Amino acid sequence: MNPNQATSFFKRLDWFTIIIYLLLVVSGWAMICAASYSYDTEHLVTPGSRPMMQLIWMGLSLILIFILLTVDVGWLESLTPIFYIVMLGLLFITIFVAPEIKGSRSWLVLGPLRLQPAEFAKITTSLMLASTINRYGFKLSSWRSYAEVFGIILLPVFLIFLEKETGSALVYTALFLALYREGLSGIIIGSAFLAVVLFVASLSLNDVYWGDTQAQIWSLATIIMLAVFVLLLLRPAKNKRLFHWLIVSELALYVIAWGGSFFFPMNYAYVAILQLGLLLIYCFTQAFRYYARRYFLILFFAIACILYTLSVSFVFEKVLQPHQQVRISVALGLKEDPKGVGYNVNQAKIAVGSGGLTGKGFLQGTQTKLNYVPEQDTDFIFCTVGEEMGFIGSSALLIVYLILILRIYYLAERQTTAFGRVYGYCVGSIFFFHLSINVGMVIGLVPVIGIPLPFFSYGGSSLWGFTILLFLFLRIDASRKLESTASSPALRGLV
Repeated sequence: MNPNQATSFFKRLDWFTIIIYLLLVVSGWAMICAASYSYDTEHLVTPGSRPMMQLIWMGLSLILIFILLTVDVGWLESLTPIFYIVMLGLLFITIFVAPEIKGSRSWLVLGPLRLQPAEFAKITTSLMLASTINRYGFKLSSWRSYAEVFGIILLPVFLIFLEKETGSALVYTALFLALYREGLSGIIIGSAFLAVVLFVASLSLNDVYWGDTQAQIWSLATIIMLAVFVLLLLRPAKNKRLFHWLIVSELALYVIAWGGSFFFPMNYAYVAILQLGLLLIYCFTQAFRYYARRYFLILFFAIACILYTLSVSFVFEKVLQPHQQVRISVALGLKEDPKGVGYNVNQAKIAVGSGGLTGKGFLQGTQTKLNYVPEQDTDFIFCTVGEEMGFIGSSALLIVYLILILRIYYLAERQTTAFGRVYGYCVGSIFFFHLSINVGMVIGLVPVIGIPLPFFSYGGSSLWGFTILLFLFLRIDASRKLESTASSPALRGLV
């Protein structure tokens, strides 16, 4: 690349995104300083301290950025399958050679250096997805194409689960949002959301009664019934008159049961089961009467939902680890554990709430200084922001993150190849998932699963992983603009 080309290339970098990156990294370092600083500390930054180590990671990240910006995009795409396979091998090795740290085997210890392969596997998985969808003639429409992209995502997820690193594994579900842009059926996204709703309802309403009604059974049957109705309404019924009679019958069952409850106790759970059964009979008869694939799939979907709800208790009690069970129970309000798992969240809430509107000021957070919040410079660093910067500072940070994510989606949408577009959506979705879960975890909206806040949480693996993830995309975007300009005969000589 000659000097003119180099100048043109750096002008084409999206400096707006780079400025946001630098702002977040520097602000994150300041919060790490605040979380590490105590009343006994004489200096803010001392050799070997976490702020000093993070400063070293930041300096190395700048060198890493310059290296990333010299990567040839064509070379990157052609070698993506090799990177993906190598990373899978590294994840597999980690299961056996990594020491157990806080119940998981996810960190490779190389002398004084600790490396978490799961952080970097997000990059290779995103690249592999982008490379696969960019393949000539590939369309996300057949069962084979779905199996291929799902396999690319779920294979590293499986290996990370074996490392007992559930939080990092769940991050990969964000990649399905990127697939939605490429034609992934909304029914699949909706089914995933439905699975979460059924899981929460099954656990939170277990052994709960609303009068004489078993809340769990009524809720699950009603939710499944509504989901089936939505699927039936997406396309016109073969026999509209029969479908209308079905709706009338379902309403009549409820009205009759409601009227009968004035004369004798009524368990509406049985009514909901009867309504769901009537709906399944309708799907069954329509499937065999018209040999319509749609009715067979809806019937299979409903049966799968029923079997799923029956398996929730087994999965929760036999598959999940004890600490995961407690975290979910505390998050759902099923169990109080103020001195155990719930301690982190309670202290984080106190810290965030004590910040008030404007915060206590930089280095003035008492909850932070007295180490009330465990992991306050890693997974729970947002509570430091809330305490010292207050509601205004926290809101400003969330707005900056939102601008970054929307900017990434904007850059992704203007890519000229599926490779750049899909990878950009993967990057934006991963950032969105990390932000939502980390902040939700701190304020008690989601269970504690231990994932970092991008560019804020302490750690070299986290900072490097997010830096590589972002700047590879910026390199792809700059290359797109360079190629677009170079393709113009009038400007070809300038680049």
